[in-house]
Amino acid sequence: MRASHATFPLTYQLSFHEKTDWSSFYATGAEIRAYLESVVDKYNLRPFIQLEHRLTSAIYSEATGKWNLSIQRPNKNREVEEFEDSADVLFTGMGSLSRWKWPDIKGIDNFTGKLVHSAKWETGEGDSNSPWEDTVRSWKDKRVGVVGVGSSAIQIVAALQPKVKQLCNYVRGKTWIASPFLGDRAETFGMGKEESNFAKLILLQSIHVVTLRGHPVQEGGRAAFKEEMLRRLASKPEIAEHLIPDFAIGCRRLTPGPGYLEALCQDNVDFIATEVKQISPTGIETVDGKFNELDVIDSTRPTNWAFPSSGRGGVKLSDKYKPHPKLYLSVALDGFPNWFQSLGPNSAVGSGSLLIVIERQVDYAVQATLKLQREHLKSMEVKPEAVEDWDVYIEHHFAKTVFSERCRSWYKQGQEEGRVVALWPGSCLHAARALEHPRWEDYNYEPLDGHTNRFFWAGNGTTVAEETPGADRAWYLSEVDYPPVTPTPVPLH
Repeated sequence: MRASHATFPLTYQLSFHEKTDWSSFYATGAEIRAYLESVVDKYNLRPFIQLEHRLTSAIYSEATGKWNLSIQRPNKNREVEEFEDSADVLFTGMGSLSRWKWPDIKGIDNFTGKLVHSAKWETGEGDSNSPWEDTVRSWKDKRVGVVGVGSSAIQIVAALQPKVKQLCNYVRGKTWIASPFLGDRAETFGMGKEESNFAKLILLQSIHVVTLRGHPVQEGGRAAFKEEMLRRLASKPEIAEHLIPDFAIGCRRLTPGPGYLEALCQDNVDFIATEVKQISPTGIETVDGKFNELDVIDSTRPTNWAFPSSGRGGVKLSDKYKPHPKLYLSVALDGFPNWFQSLGPNSAVGSGSLLIVIERQVDYAVQATLKLQREHLKSMEVKPEAVEDWDVYIEHHFAKTVFSERCRSWYKQGQEEGRVVALWPGSCLHAARALEHPRWEDYNYEPLDGHTNRFFWAGNGTTVAEETPGADRAWYLSEVDYPPVTPTPVPLH
């Protein structure tokens, strides 16, 4: 094993931009953001990033083979203005958690306190290195309500508990809190930071079997997690009765949630398992008639992928996503030529590194774009039968996994039962391999400029290098794949 393997990417680390000095196995959002900004700065990407632009619609033109885009941005007076643009290839990476919305709770618009959402957290203005710290610094005398028990809510409760006067966690469902995966105790196993990074990556990408129903690892993990949760909630066992699930590990998104169970046991935290009835101007009322006055309410509810868009023949994206999204390998959609997606439906992973999947989805789109350029094509569009075959594969795969069990999850669009629309049907390594070599035979192609000969791309028989003075005409020498040299066997005497 080469020493460089010790710096393989972790769940939020890119394969081409290594980092070995994470402060913790469970790094803060501020540290992850700083890492991503370092990628932007290293490759000088800021001139190409428009953070305040919003794509509001995408309409495909069959005549030109281009996507006509409507984009909103603030002008110099901070007023929203809209402009039009076009693209030969459209690549979207909206994700399933980026277009957030408030939960459907009666009276939420009437709350007169501070209403915040985990997807739109105000950064505050202060001298701290952590914008989040600046935001909550003035909350020490506040009564805060956190609605939900998803991975974001779990992290928020643990972080807010020591910093606020009172915290109410409204929990409708149940969830598993995982035992830390080695965590910051890795060095007790005789591993330094680099070795423990690699060890964690290996561990995270070796637990896909836990998602299979009835697998021994699933059953053993379930017993171990239950024992650990009971131990950490020993001072408030009534919480364990409400929180520990009867469904399998992984049915809902699994999180180690450092500090969450400990926070629930503190005197300034109320764990409220009764369903919320309504929000009043001053707090939250539950269906049993009890009321808690609150100064701040936080929500963590995500939404979906669809946005106003229409493809060939005017087919609408929203209609293609009913009753559930059907994409080809999670990257392409029939009726929508020259459009590729990352983090769309069935793109997330139940275990392992999500970023390697994102990287491979980007690579896939790049390969497709190069094919369009190289072969002088107007459009490429995945075949409907290929989409259907992949949809059947997805359906059969999830039937044998824990994700198909009864539990409310954003994997199933917030439903307890139904189609799994968020996850890739397999491991992250499976996704990386599946996307590595595109099956071009699964696409239909339309030539550019009306040519009909499939070898039109061959041109006039020469290359650009031959027609460009000073160009490298021995470029192929830098692409040589040298075969390994087999040592001469030593004769036996």
